[in-house]
Amino acid sequence: MSKINQTFVSGFFLLGLAGYPKTEIIYFAVIFIMYLIILIGNGVLIIASVLDSHLHTPMYFFLGNLSFLDICYTSSSVPSTLVSLISKRRNISFSGCAVQMFFGFPMESTECLLLGMMAFDRYVAICHPLRYPLIMRKEMYVLMASVSWFSGGVNSIVQTSLAMQLPFCGGNIINHFTCEILAVLKLACADISLNVVTMMVSNMAFLVLPLLIIGCSYMFILCAILRMNSAKGRRKAFSTCSALLTVVIIFYGTIFFMYAKPKAQDLNGKDKLQTSDKLISLFYGVVTPMPNPVIYSLRNKVVKAAVKFVLCRKSIP
Repeated sequence: MSKINQTFVSGFFLLGLAGYPKTEIIYFAVIFIMYLIILIGNGVLIIASVLDSHLHTPMYFFLGNLSFLDICYTSSSVPSTLVSLISKRRNISFSGCAVQMFFGFPMESTECLLLGMMAFDRYVAICHPLRYPLIMRKEMYVLMASVSWFSGGVNSIVQTSLAMQLPFCGGNIINHFTCEILAVLKLACADISLNVVTMMVSNMAFLVLPLLIIGCSYMFILCAILRMNSAKGRRKAFSTCSALLTVVIIFYGTIFFMYAKPKAQDLNGKDKLQTSDKLISLFYGVVTPMPNPVIYSLRNKVVKAAVKFVLCRKSIP
């Protein structure tokens, strides 16, 4: 394509669920309620982990980071999605798209690393209980969380910079609710091989590696639990890990369902497929963070006691 015929865009149009006005209203109500649940549930967990001294442990420190991350991740995209659904304002500037991509992208990477760190914490606590205070001292778990956030930020800078340096000529319609990086790359009129390679490396580092850590940790944990003589000890050890395992299954299950579907499906029913892909992505961005506070609080007496303490404390004038 010659440079004369190129029309470089200054902004984008987020297609969302355009053409489905009744569906948009329903999704606005559902997403708004879910967003409030995410803010309230994760906010209460963060406050409880800060105010209650019983929760000043590595596991709850990571849980507080995970709750804060869920709030940041949903807040980077959900408010703009709600505005577009209710007001039909779907335009977003080039810089606004870059900012949205920058703040949304590292959250996925950081969450993967945090889940891996939490699995390692449970491995040390169950398999090496006597050495746990020495290994998971405060300096160590603060460093582990800092590395997770820093690595996610660096990954975001690299991916966002490479994506926004591409020329976007001709169409400026993003077939998504937000400036999702894969949807943006489809509009580029240049070779995106470098972007693909860096994303593959990123997926290996931030998706596969933490999953291997989680898998290995739980293999050792399961062996340690089966070797326990006390049935009460086995139940207690399993209960401390089941909440994290549930979150991991929901998180990675949604990712694999999004990206591992057969490519042959793209040939038939393309419009319906793209709509379903967008809704699945919405599920990943909104529904996945929502059950985390419920999972951790309902299955943990310490968290439930801390939450009750915080709520009772706030209600006293």
